[in-house]
Amino acid sequence: GVRTMNFVRMTSAEDPMYEVARALYKMSFPAHEQREEGGQRQIMDTPDYHFDLIYDGEVFAGMILYWQTEGFLYVEHFCIDPGQRNQRYGQRALELLKEKGKTLILEIDPPTDEMTKRRQGFYERAGFHVNSFSHVHPPYRQGNQGHDLVVMSWPSKLEQAVYEEFDGYLKNVVMEDV
Repeated sequence: GVRTMNFVRMTSAEDPMYEVARALYKMSFPAHEQREEGGQRQIMDTPDYHFDLIYDGEVFAGMILYWQTEGFLYVEHFCIDPGQRNQRYGQRALELLKEKGKTLILEIDPPTDEMTKRRQGFYERAGFHVNSFSHVHPPYRQGNQGHDLVVMSWPSKLEQAVYEEFDGYLKNVVMEDV
C-alpha cells in the first residue's frame, strides 16, 4: 500500500521526539539561522507556531516549522532528513502545506552558488515565486547582524501590503522571544 505523508505537531520540548528533531535542525541550518535552545522551548506552545514533524507512515522524514496567521503561513524552518532524501519528501510536504489554503511565504539565501541556486529551483518547480523586496531577517543571536534573504511565495508574488504585513509579523511576533 501507499504510505501516507502527514504532519505531527509537537507542542512541548518534553516530547520524546524533540531531541531527534533538534539534532536534525542543528545539522540542517547554519548557526546564524538557528533559534537558541531556550527561545525554541519557549515558543513551542504558541498558538500560531507549528513545530511539525513530517512522517511518511511510520518513517520520520523531516520537519517543517511554520507560523500560521489569518492572512498567510510563514515557513521559518524546513528540512528533510539526509537519510531520507530523493524520495520527493520535500515536494510532497509542500503539497500538503498548500492544502491549508493559505498564501505560503518562505525565505531563502540569495542564489549565489550551486547549492543556493538549486534550492531556488526546487521552490520554483513547486510553484513558488521570487519577490523583489529588499528583505532582512532579524538576527537570531546576540551580536549578530540581520541577514539578507530572498522572499518566495505561493501561489503568486506578494502584494506590497502583504509583504509589509509579513515583515511586521516577522519582526514583532516570530522574532519577539529570540
